[in-house]
Amino acid sequence: MAALQIKNLKKVFGGLPAINGVSLEVAPGERRLIIGPNGAGKTTLFNLVTGDLPSDSGEIFLFQDEITRLATHRRAHRGLARTYQIITLFPNDTLEHNIVLSLLGLSRERWNAFGVFSREIYQTARATLKLVGLEALAGRSLSEVSYGEKRRVEIAMALAQKPKVLLLDEPLAGLSREERGAVKALIASIPREVTVVMIEHDMDTALDMAERITVLHYGSVIVEGTRAEVVADPKTREVYLGH
Repeated sequence: MAALQIKNLKKVFGGLPAINGVSLEVAPGERRLIIGPNGAGKTTLFNLVTGDLPSDSGEIFLFQDEITRLATHRRAHRGLARTYQIITLFPNDTLEHNIVLSLLGLSRERWNAFGVFSREIYQTARATLKLVGLEALAGRSLSEVSYGEKRRVEIAMALAQKPKVLLLDEPLAGLSREERGAVKALIASIPREVTVVMIEHDMDTALDMAERITVLHYGSVIVEGTRAEVVADPKTREVYLGH
């Protein structure tokens, strides 16, 4: 049984295919890396999986349940969470409150009788910040923390939803070497009950983070396999090196 299965997914923009018949299977607990140059269709693929974009054709399954036509929030309820290439946080709120806001859409008990967020949600927010090493900064405004810490907050927001499948869209983008190390360690610490699919533009930066790798080019899968297989494939060298 696949944690995430995509069958012949297609999306056309302006008459040109952004995603052109992509099919792939990700096993439960797997760490899958999706790489490719700019314009390969990586983020578009994530947007189709999460429902941020509707597909033109094809099917998407989450643990054998078809989610192709479900609304984004219903996919989240089924266990799908993601981060974004461009950080989407609330800069004027505290780190803790950012986590709380991410949980409101999934909580059945959003408010108590006085219109105040439930204590349980705040406890979950604190526990999640501790998981990513940011508990000490819980009460600090997001605008006061570093870019790398913002990336960790965004991952925490996704983890707080207790996903079965977590999609990470370029979580290392724009980070310093030290920040990349911290985020890589965080991703490595995610429990195996969570299947992780990660997009990265820089092949060299992320190759050590996955068990299997899918290479996208112009919206199509051109190579898939282990790290050694992908690096050795001449099509990979052609895409990245031009020869």
